[in-house]
Amino acid sequence: MMNRFTYSVLVCLLFVSNTLLAQSRTVNGTVKDATGSGVPGAGVKIKGTTKGTSTGAAGEFKLDGVAENATLEISAIGYETQSVSVPASGDLSIILKDAATSLDEVVISVGSRNSKRTLTDTPLPIDIVSTADLKSTGQTTFDKALQYRVPSFNTVQTPVNDATSLLDPYEIRNMGPSRTLILINGKRKNSSALTYIQTSPGRGESGADISAIPTEAIKRVEILRDGASAQYGSDAIAGVMNIILKDRFEYGSVTLNSGVTHKGDGGVAGITLNNGANFGEKGYINYTVGLSHVGLANRPGVVSAEAEADGDLGFGAPLSDVQAFLKLKPDAGNINGSPETAAAKFSVNGGVGIGANSELYYTGAYVFKKVNSFANYRTPYWRTSDDGLLHAAGTPYLGYVPTFEGDLNDYNGTIGVRSEKNGWKSDVSFTVGGNKQLYTVSNSRNRGLGKNSPIQFKPGGYEFSHKVGNIDLSKALSEKVNLSVGSEFRAEEFTIIAGDTASYATAPGADSFPGISAANAKTSTRYNFGAYVGLGIDITKDFLIDGTARLEKYSDFGNAFVWKISSRYKFADDKVTLRASISTGFRAPSMAQSNLQLAQASFVPGQGIQTKGIVNNNSPQAFLLGVPKLKAENSVNFTAGLGLNPTKNFSATLDFYSIKVDNRIILSSEIAAGSGAQAAALNKILEDNGIVAVSFFVNGINTLTQGLDFVANYKNVVLGKGKLAFNFAGNYTLKNAKVGEALTPSLIKAAGQSIIDATQEALLLTSRPKYKAILGVDYVVGKMNFNVNNTLFGPTTFRQNGLNANLKTVFDPKIVTDLGANFQLGKSLTLGLNINNLFNIMPKWNLVALNAAGEAILKDPKQVFFNTNLITFNGRYSNVTYDGSHFSQLGTTFAANLNLRF
Repeated sequence: MMNRFTYSVLVCLLFVSNTLLAQSRTVNGTVKDATGSGVPGAGVKIKGTTKGTSTGAAGEFKLDGVAENATLEISAIGYETQSVSVPASGDLSIILKDAATSLDEVVISVGSRNSKRTLTDTPLPIDIVSTADLKSTGQTTFDKALQYRVPSFNTVQTPVNDATSLLDPYEIRNMGPSRTLILINGKRKNSSALTYIQTSPGRGESGADISAIPTEAIKRVEILRDGASAQYGSDAIAGVMNIILKDRFEYGSVTLNSGVTHKGDGGVAGITLNNGANFGEKGYINYTVGLSHVGLANRPGVVSAEAEADGDLGFGAPLSDVQAFLKLKPDAGNINGSPETAAAKFSVNGGVGIGANSELYYTGAYVFKKVNSFANYRTPYWRTSDDGLLHAAGTPYLGYVPTFEGDLNDYNGTIGVRSEKNGWKSDVSFTVGGNKQLYTVSNSRNRGLGKNSPIQFKPGGYEFSHKVGNIDLSKALSEKVNLSVGSEFRAEEFTIIAGDTASYATAPGADSFPGISAANAKTSTRYNFGAYVGLGIDITKDFLIDGTARLEKYSDFGNAFVWKISSRYKFADDKVTLRASISTGFRAPSMAQSNLQLAQASFVPGQGIQTKGIVNNNSPQAFLLGVPKLKAENSVNFTAGLGLNPTKNFSATLDFYSIKVDNRIILSSEIAAGSGAQAAALNKILEDNGIVAVSFFVNGINTLTQGLDFVANYKNVVLGKGKLAFNFAGNYTLKNAKVGEALTPSLIKAAGQSIIDATQEALLLTSRPKYKAILGVDYVVGKMNFNVNNTLFGPTTFRQNGLNANLKTVFDPKIVTDLGANFQLGKSLTLGLNINNLFNIMPKWNLVALNAAGEAILKDPKQVFFNTNLITFNGRYSNVTYDGSHFSQLGTTFAANLNLRF
């Protein structure tokens, strides 16, 4: 495959070289807007060919090899594309007109199904992130690039968390990964098959695998920061992310990516081809193929021998034995940081005209990703024997480190027809999508099988798929009234895949990841039908009201009715906009939350690795514990904001949001046998069913999340021969808290236990930064572009399992500085360089007292020693703690990319 790909690139380069030799004319010109300011980054292409260039900081360009009778096409985001004949002189001055639809299309696709609105007119807060913005971060994946461009978006890798290493949990506005709806070209993307069940942010939820989307395939990203259940149905409580793929073909490109951390690990190597073709005025195809490999980056800590030998913190082993091993391996052999990842990605976006008023369109994407990570090292004083399976006879037994390997397949595709007739616009489409994950555990053993245990296991996995049909219709009933109606049918399937028998046959199962038993393997299905109606009314040219109502019917839990009203009013010659919206929303329980049942292995501070269980809500055990069937979450969203555009070079928005969620679905804390007479009833049920400790999904809490979003941009500041642009964006969480008491089933509550403990509450509500801000400066001069971005990560708070109840763990605010530069080396060659985390800032956490008792603990070195080692697994996770942190722990990284256009 690689040889064919390389051959294709060489053929393309040879074709370009022959074209250059056959043409020799040079055209010089400038591209400006209606105010006379130069338009940087505009595309200048010879019509009918793939040959072209882009403008510099002042809108200037130079294009060689242009035929005498050639026509140039000039395009830029926010402007109408223009075709210009080349004059005899070869010099051009082009004035671009503001686009009547390009930016309007951005808003209609995520903000409203009614009339088109420009960004300054929109009644809802929307972020627009271009491909150039994403690539300028130097990050290796789409989700990590968003982390450094959108303040309300957060994601970070967590150490040694099994399947979590395949895709990291992300969220907008601290609402969890399952409350942001992901769209591809306006169509729902499938969720991941993985539900996060470990001690990490996003616990108990699933999200789409956005890291699988190749950045080079993206035209722009639209993020609607407002509830949108009325428009799109379930999962849009926190907002909507719409990923727009490249469409009309402008030029082909090959991009080479490389990078490495300051410690010389985590090496990046990748190659991506973006290419396509146009067919007449409406037909096009644009496709992207990418191959990448990211090496392992390891950031273990130094392990405390005293803590390891301690009976409460560690393993109760003789201190001399522990010291002897740690002398050989000071980090206890642990490997944590960033796993080795290899990926192959493909996407395609195309369309073809059907008659004068219709278009057939299609999109498709597929990714295969393989991740190799590691479990905690089983030291020889922890696992005292491997029965001769994992070390050679006659050699000292030094323990073993099990691997955790994951194979991920993710696909999605849409085919549809857009038409316009008699004033009606219609869009009929069918979408399929799926995600499958299979796991492998190597260099491990099932201790219950003794010498008969294999050392490699296939512990099973998960698969999710959906099929979605959409019909959307809209019509302008008058100059001031717009109507939209539509419906959606969705069928979903979730499969739990059993592992090989040896991975679960006897307790405790395979070290690292006990297999999924045949008894817990199952396939579940459901369907839902939804319909909406929307009305947009321009009361005046400045005053707009939009309203939408939606009804949903699910086969597994019932009905949902939601609505939304939004408005905006602009004045002072459109320089000031007031906007607000209020809506109700819902989120259906995911298929995994309704059906997942398994044994899981996880690290319990002070107790080591333990195997516990999850029972689903349809199980006899859940019925006996009084756990009710899951129902939909319900929300009330309110947003109010101000938009300012006092000059053509300055704009700013400030938005307040409030999101109240009732019946929020959580994965409960572990329910175990208690003491005392009041726990007798619970203890009997647990004992009769052989349950040591159990968790389950439940509509467990009500929450209220409130905050502020601020965005400001100031551009075209002349400095020397170039221009500066400043951008500042921030998110501040005013409140993210549980409202009222947990909704604990009566039997469990009577036993003095709760479905949510301090650890789970912290993961849900305080494990993302309380505030985050990004200050960026861009400088464009000639064919060079420089940028510096400072990202402030606010504090996060954890309450680890076993941590003294009078303490909490707080990660300090930190500023991460990134530098980037792009150099136009020739007409078709661009070099990009990035230094991320320039000053090698690492997460720093502290134990913080909650009260006077906590202050006394912090004054006692012995208790500080105990609690510090408890949350770091005796020093294995000294950088980030086992629960993770608010940003990456790899330190300074270097990245470079070389882009060749043809």
